[in-house]
Amino acid sequence: MTLQLDKETRQALKKQAHHLKPVVQSGAAGVTDPVLAEIDRALTDHELVKIKLVADDKPAFKADVATVCERLGAVAVQEIGRMATIYRPNPDKN
Repeated sequence: MTLQLDKETRQALKKQAHHLKPVVQSGAAGVTDPVLAEIDRALTDHELVKIKLVADDKPAFKADVATVCERLGAVAVQEIGRMATIYRPNPDKN
């Protein structure tokens, strides 16, 4: 299942995320299973989260974000520097 966002939804999520602080930060080991578990918990609780990933360069960062999104069924809303905003709707929330 690949989550897709239309332009209006993506823009609305960017506005919502503007004031958010990163809730998860990866360490030197990168995107490990415990980091993924913490991101998963944050997405379940908040749906929209900012994460900060340690990466050597931009392609490595983009690959890490893609890995997180693929493994957790989320979508990247925005990437700035080493920060990514990701979104996954929680079907249990109304």
